[in-house]
Amino acid sequence: MKPKDILLIKHKKEEEFLRTKTLPFDFSKFTKKEISEVIKKMREIMKRANGVGLSANQVGIPYRFFVAQVPNMQGKQKFYAIFNPEISKVSKDETETVEEGCLSVPDTYGPTERAYRLVLSGQDKHGKKIKIKAWGLLARVFQHEVDHLNGLLFIDKAEETHVIK
Repeated sequence: MKPKDILLIKHKKEEEFLRTKTLPFDFSKFTKKEISEVIKKMREIMKRANGVGLSANQVGIPYRFFVAQVPNMQGKQKFYAIFNPEISKVSKDETETVEEGCLSVPDTYGPTERAYRLVLSGQDKHGKKIKIKAWGLLARVFQHEVDHLNGLLFIDKAEETHVIK
């Protein structure tokens, strides 16, 4: 379970992989050390690329997990590693359209409507069940990453896209 460079949709095989739904993460198949190492590597890759989230399939791993790092209310960076995430509740009546981009779709941006609030269920790196109430940017990042794990890209939801070099 070694992360590769970030997969890009401009390569046909990589786009096929990105558009394939990921498999549930089975904690019994990996050691705690392997799990910690892949989280650390993915965090490094995400930070090096100036991203706020990175799903496992974006780095060639077919399992259902992602990492994210978003500032909290006090502006302090909060790091997340979520395994087998599912969005269990969204605010259908409260949405927000914001310019979005993606590390797998470089230089491309577009206004994308997302729920403003949600509840994300999943597991932490030890396999313990977790539930997170999120809103604003964190909710957007969670939706973007869960979409990735389901084989969807933001360009599938954006109202329009434009390229900025």
